[in-house]
Amino acid sequence: MIKTKPGARLSLVTIVLSMTLLACSDSEDSGASGRWYTEAQINAGVETFRENCAECHGDRAQGLVENWRTKDTDGFFPPPPLDGSAHAWHHSQSVLLQVIDNGGEALGGKMPAFANVLSHSDKLAAIAYFQSFWSDEIFQQWNQMGGTN
Repeated sequence: MIKTKPGARLSLVTIVLSMTLLACSDSEDSGASGRWYTEAQINAGVETFRENCAECHGDRAQGLVENWRTKDTDGFFPPPPLDGSAHAWHHSQSVLLQVIDNGGEALGGKMPAFANVLSHSDKLAAIAYFQSFWSDEIFQQWNQMGGTN
């Protein structure tokens, strides 16, 4: 055993622990803030969202109409914001994927179906992108309501 000064062992442990934590936090495979997705998925989701979702939901998932809860003159609900300020966080990942696959007609909207347009990983990347705008509080509530189930 190496002999050290009394406080040196604690310092060494602190340094090793700090380096371990930094290495984990820099890993591309670790989820952001304990979330299910990776930074790589968010980055992939930027393009997927821009190409398929932003026209109706806004480039930062902020929504494009103020009153998304009221049917428009055609009798359909406008696309809601997906940035955590509307109701998307009330739906588990499986429900979000079903809406992406089947479209929003069953929910009173006009969203087209993307089942044959986007791959499963593209759909998850789009969800990761808009969930990246959710506060930690909203994300935790989403987890409690079903999260990735």
